[in-house]
Amino acid sequence: MSKENSFDIVSKVELSEVTNAITQATKEIAQRYDFKGSKSTISLEKEELVLVSDDEYKLEQVKDVLSSKLIKRDISLRNIDFGKIEPASGGTVRQRGKIAQGIDADNAKKINKLIKDSNLKVKSQIQADQIRVTGKSRDDLQQIIALLKGADLPLDLQFINFR
Repeated sequence: MSKENSFDIVSKVELSEVTNAITQATKEIAQRYDFKGSKSTISLEKEELVLVSDDEYKLEQVKDVLSSKLIKRDISLRNIDFGKIEPASGGTVRQRGKIAQGIDADNAKKINKLIKDSNLKVKSQIQADQIRVTGKSRDDLQQIIALLKGADLPLDLQFINFR
């Protein structure tokens, strides 16, 4: 009998890369002429980005700078869920962005359904915040990876432990 092959589907964001992107964005904001004298800051509190600026327009500019730095560091913006803009102290505005770590139950069910609907000879099971896919044929597993990369999911997926 042949050995089972498997891989894990995860959705993780490297927080050290986020910190590096924040540092780069903060440096750019400090050097830009249109931000001279503004109270624009970006910080990371646990797994949440906090953007603060003078007004909504400048806040959008800060978000654009941060987004470009995150993309350069291979961090998908699909894993960051920005909330609504709220007033903050000192006449400033604030926006929080939650960084999604792991696959939540709803998305795990969607991924499982996609795998089942593919009619390939593989099994998938949800394990906490990741999904393990097993099958006899490595080709089937690679087809599942291609299928999930092509699917329009609200998360950025990584495929690890391919054996």
